Amino acid sequence: MLPTPDTSHVAYERVYEPAEDSFLFLDTLSSASETAFLRERFLNSPTSYGVSSQPSPPPLVVEVGPGSGIVIGFVNAHAGALFGTRDVLTAAADVNGHACRATGETARKAAAASPRTHGTYLGAVQADLAAPLRDGCVDVLIFNPPYVPTPETPRRPECGDDEGEGGVQADEVLRPGARTTFDGDSYLLALSYAGGRDGMETTDRLMTSLPRVLSERGCAYILLCAQNRPEEVKARIRSFGEIWRAETVGSSGKTAGWEKLQIIRVWRT
Repeated sequence: MLPTPDTSHVAYERVYEPAEDSFLFLDTLSSASETAFLRERFLNSPTSYGVSSQPSPPPLVVEVGPGSGIVIGFVNAHAGALFGTRDVLTAAADVNGHACRATGETARKAAAASPRTHGTYLGAVQADLAAPLRDGCVDVLIFNPPYVPTPETPRRPECGDDEGEGGVQADEVLRPGARTTFDGDSYLLALSYAGGRDGMETTDRLMTSLPRVLSERGCAYILLCAQNRPEEVKARIRSFGEIWRAETVGSSGKTAGWEKLQIIRVWRT
């Protein structure tokens, strides 16, 4: 069992606290089947004619919406164990600037605790989903989305006049160092779980970007709950084209209730 990153520094009133979904990612990514897949995928450099004699370029692992940073911090800290090499680059993107800052500290502490196995953490950028990612640059994309079905996705709070007493611009609640307000903190936490119709509004947006951002050898790990209709999601991904694959590679194992979770792996053959 690989050590879990320390997130004791995270301000959970503004950043999603690691829960069952987070730990399912750790278990799945470190499972024998997935480490075997990752090593086969990234330790050899495939070409149109077979396997190249040239070393593979370092895989770039990006988590979209890292929250506390526990998952990407885990991947970076244990790159050697997961990929069979420490020559791994990791990064993250989150619309919540407080999460970006928390992720950086989580990754730093986890790497310091695993000096023999950690990769290279590049940093976290504040951005909406995959917007800042260049075409074809991501080798492993990790996404633990806001998957809970809700009447709508979160709306930014009305925080008062920009210049009035106590007034804060709506965008300001997303930035590190912003003043704490109840509405602002509630909005930040809602971003991490409220998925809108079928819990899929945010996930749908991310899925449409996969053909653009994934490299030829790239894959994605996406978490879903039962009410997200995982079989329909996988069928939709396969409809991207005959080379696209989507399979369940991790499950919470619960047998009742809509909270049963699973992680699907998306890749091209």
